[in-house]
Amino acid sequence: MQAIILAAGMGRRLGELTRDNTKCMVPVNGTPLIDRLLTQLSRQQLQRVIIVVGYKGKQLREYIGQRYDRQLRIEYAENPIYDKTNNIYSLSLVKDRLQEDDTLLIESDLILSDRLFGMLLDNPCPNLALVAKYESWMDGTMVQIDDERNIVNFISKAAFNYADAQSYYKTVNIYKFSKAFLSEKYVPFLEAYTKAVGLNEYYENVLRILSLLNSHERLRVGASAGILKALPIGQEKWYEIDDKQDLDIAEAIFADEKDVIRKYYGRYGGFWRFPQMLDFCYLVNPYFPTRQMKDELRANFDTLLTEYPSGMKVNTLIASKCFGVSEDYIVPGNGAAELIKVLMEGTEGRTGFVRPTFEEYPNRWNSESHHARMNGRVVTEEGEVNRNDKDSQVTFVPQNEDYRYTADDLMAFFGDKNIQQLMLINPDNPSGNFIPKADVLRLAQWCEMRGIRLIVDESFVDFSRDYANNSLLSDTTLEHYPRMAVMKSISKSYGVPGLRLGILASADKQLIARIKKEVSIWNLNSFAEFFMQIYNKHEQGYRNACAKFVAERDSFERQLRSIPFLRVMPTEANYFLCEVLPPYTASEIVIRMLKQHNILTRDCSGKPGLDPEKQYMRIAVRNHEDNLRLVEGLKELIV
Repeated sequence: MQAIILAAGMGRRLGELTRDNTKCMVPVNGTPLIDRLLTQLSRQQLQRVIIVVGYKGKQLREYIGQRYDRQLRIEYAENPIYDKTNNIYSLSLVKDRLQEDDTLLIESDLILSDRLFGMLLDNPCPNLALVAKYESWMDGTMVQIDDERNIVNFISKAAFNYADAQSYYKTVNIYKFSKAFLSEKYVPFLEAYTKAVGLNEYYENVLRILSLLNSHERLRVGASAGILKALPIGQEKWYEIDDKQDLDIAEAIFADEKDVIRKYYGRYGGFWRFPQMLDFCYLVNPYFPTRQMKDELRANFDTLLTEYPSGMKVNTLIASKCFGVSEDYIVPGNGAAELIKVLMEGTEGRTGFVRPTFEEYPNRWNSESHHARMNGRVVTEEGEVNRNDKDSQVTFVPQNEDYRYTADDLMAFFGDKNIQQLMLINPDNPSGNFIPKADVLRLAQWCEMRGIRLIVDESFVDFSRDYANNSLLSDTTLEHYPRMAVMKSISKSYGVPGLRLGILASADKQLIARIKKEVSIWNLNSFAEFFMQIYNKHEQGYRNACAKFVAERDSFERQLRSIPFLRVMPTEANYFLCEVLPPYTASEIVIRMLKQHNILTRDCSGKPGLDPEKQYMRIAVRNHEDNLRLVEGLKELIV
């Protein structure tokens, strides 16, 4: 067995990363692709490795040097017209050597699990292609296979049909070919194809022709064996690196344990690029939107994609209709994050916070006074205040192991702190603490009497029991407490984080008018606008989804409480804060769940306000099937 590596391409889409070296020299987490590949091949029983070079070929030869001489016999072939040809010409340059032995054909821009070469070589089929079930990130050659794993069709980019995508497999661009197949079929067709079509083509086109001819022959004579079989790789990891985004994703997938969490957490979302991964970090309703609502969105996709959205005036009207708040009292935002930024950066004076909390609020608080804030910020269990700094943050930390607190606790603590604003997330994140509406209104009245602006983020309130009666979003409530402002992220309980939609409501018309002026006139996209436009006719589906969620959360809580190394805290939100008990740390559980089960969870240890001597995780609530998968993974860690 020999291996042929195609490494002549220019890698233009990687920009400056391939300005001075070839694509396979680009490092992933510090290790160049070619080093990882040659190390993996050195563990196989190979007679030789032939590398076809072109762009920056001299640099690649010099880089490899003699470092692998004890493990591999490396030969080279040169493609002098790499900038005018495609990989079919690179392969044709070694057509004589192709016919000398069974061959692994490998493209050099791949990173893959160490197990894949063993899977390929141990399989008895002489002619085999590694394939992966089609996912949205994949590009390039696709194939279709039959029930016996015969490849019956190669799908080019031009022939790709999204309606058939569920039947597609992506070639991993690693093949095993027998000497007989190469000599008797592939190389003769390769020669004929390049003469007829030219050199600016792809070697898969020859495989496509051979597969089609073989399919016709099988139909004619009733044979069962295909010319080339597929070996699906299942959940084994791999990635093809064509551009910087590919490189970024590959570095997350193949990160070392010491870096893997940083690589994932630092993305702040976008996990749809990892379609096999279950995300238990981000907090959304698993049961809404309903199928009917999604169908309505799909039916209007073309229009929404190609038409401008409305401006602030119209979107305020639609938000008013959708959420039942007067236009003068509400402002829609490009996610709550946009509104948090504008609101908090315009907030002056001493502000009270409860920790642990969603850190975006204190982080965005009065950024122009950042230096003073950092000098004055105190995060202690006693909530001590630097009284010489008028812009200091005042922090309350509950003094119990479950981080529970009430409206009375807040009034008692902040009563003598001379604050101008009080920030309350209800239910709180990550603790899940919930203050009933009647008590929040008592707190609002207390703030009114003292001239304190109360900012309530109720993004998770629709996950609470009796949620329909817990919201503060009504004109009557807002008018009764004009110093109160209510924030709501539509991403969370409505299950639409991709729309980027949030609202801020207050009877303080001056505040709302200021926010409207500071955000862009076109701050919402058409999809978010349309969601608000059609929501009310799907409102019963939303109520049903919230009720279904509460039942699933109760079931999930019982299952989590069966895990001996988790102490699960009560919650009214769509996540559980759990103390991690020996023998594990939170980071150990997060890493093992990600590496062994492709499940991402949140390590909260070290979050301001949580006991620094203890370990904590936050676990989101997903649908029943996903929750069971998480629990089963956790049970495997029981010792």
